[in-house]
Amino acid sequence: MDKQKLTTTAASGLSTKAITTNHAAVLSQPIRRVLQSFLLVWLDANFDESNDHYNKSIQDLQHIVATITTFTDVDQCVDFLSDIEDEKVLMIVSDALGQHIVPEIQALPQLHSIYVFCDNQLINQQWATTIPKIKGVYTQIEPICEALKIDCEHCDRGMISVSFNRIDPLFMYTQLLKEALLEIEDDDAKSIKELVEYCRLHSDASEVTLEKIEREYRDHTPIWWYTGPYFIYSMLNHGLRQMDVDVILKMGFFIRHLHQHITDLHREQQNSTAAMPSKFQVFRGQGLSMEAFEKIKKTKGGLMSFNNFLSTSRNPLPPNHPDLAASYNNIGSVYNSMGEYSKALSSYERSLEITKIALPPNHPDLAASYNNIGLVYYDMGEYSKALSSQERSLEIRKIAVPPNHPDLATSYNNIENDKDSSIISNTNEDTKVNFERLLSTTLFSIKSVVSLISTQDLLKNLEEILNYFKSTFNVQKSSRYASSINSDQSMGI
Repeated sequence: MDKQKLTTTAASGLSTKAITTNHAAVLSQPIRRVLQSFLLVWLDANFDESNDHYNKSIQDLQHIVATITTFTDVDQCVDFLSDIEDEKVLMIVSDALGQHIVPEIQALPQLHSIYVFCDNQLINQQWATTIPKIKGVYTQIEPICEALKIDCEHCDRGMISVSFNRIDPLFMYTQLLKEALLEIEDDDAKSIKELVEYCRLHSDASEVTLEKIEREYRDHTPIWWYTGPYFIYSMLNHGLRQMDVDVILKMGFFIRHLHQHITDLHREQQNSTAAMPSKFQVFRGQGLSMEAFEKIKKTKGGLMSFNNFLSTSRNPLPPNHPDLAASYNNIGSVYNSMGEYSKALSSYERSLEITKIALPPNHPDLAASYNNIGLVYYDMGEYSKALSSQERSLEIRKIAVPPNHPDLATSYNNIENDKDSSIISNTNEDTKVNFERLLSTTLFSIKSVVSLISTQDLLKNLEEILNYFKSTFNVQKSSRYASSINSDQSMGI
């Protein structure tokens, strides 16, 4: 088979079913994604489907993302990404291809997160840190899975549409449809079976999960299923957002059960001795585009409508929550990429302040914060401050990570760079002064001049240095000639 290929892999219990095509072929029956509003793309030129490690990685990822599409060809991958409109893409890319393709595709709005999967973390961290959408550089699949869990949740929450200052027609239509669904009385056992069969035929649902729903649905509450690590939440949100009538009708029994469960809980709260107030404030975090953010600023005191069930909390995000530290860190990365170093430094320092409160004193995230601050100082040319931050990062990493961890190598490398730059900076200021002092001496060697100048200085100021060398040679020649005459005269020659 041609090496330029695409593979779409769907979750199917512990086994996998794959549709593979070469570069010239067309995927005849692409899997209809009804479970999630996002998918995972994996680009690696060295895929080997017969490799056990590859298959194990796919199985680990399928526990989190239902649809995984793999590519070995860059152009085919870019074409695929460009055609996606109503979904978000989470992307794993190998180091060999990532450094070339990621800068070209990072601006795609459908691309949510990128994970660099490589053998050498140290080499790839320097270019990866300049791209905000890159969530990290990894040498193992397990930490990628952990990062994916968080980003998948953010994708689901962020894709719930919001309407401002008016009753959206789609919102009204959904309300009417919901009211109709609430009036339907059907056989729940039959509805559950039909949903499971529908997912088997039209989606990439895990067989293990489908069997669990069919067997245990009545053993748990609707809210338990909705908030659990299953496809119910994502599939319902996707169906409502896309107004997919098939999905909505198949999940009609669940919408009815969930609505009734919420109604019952509300009634219980109102009738309890510690009654809830009739009005209270709730909190919810959701990513917004800049356009939507501008609209929401103008809607203060106005109406916002959501075409979905919302998960909220009565507790706001604490001011020292680790997620806030991560947000400030991401903002700092963006400013750093834009070359606005003072703003990047301010964001990184705010992230560090929160991290100091929220996490133990030797947590790796603290080391990462000091490292980022050091990198900004380096870009600003403040090498002594950069060195101080990198040394603090190294101190923490010596405690927090194993002695052969790649992050330690990164710290040592950054420290050496800071030292070299500091020496070069100091040498640039003092070089001419030192030359003048040396030239005033009668006898000295060119070797002593070279020892005061770094290699980079020699390259940058080669013409000036050669002139100094010529002057040095003339001074030496004149001095020695004069000394010779004086010596000859004293000997009476």
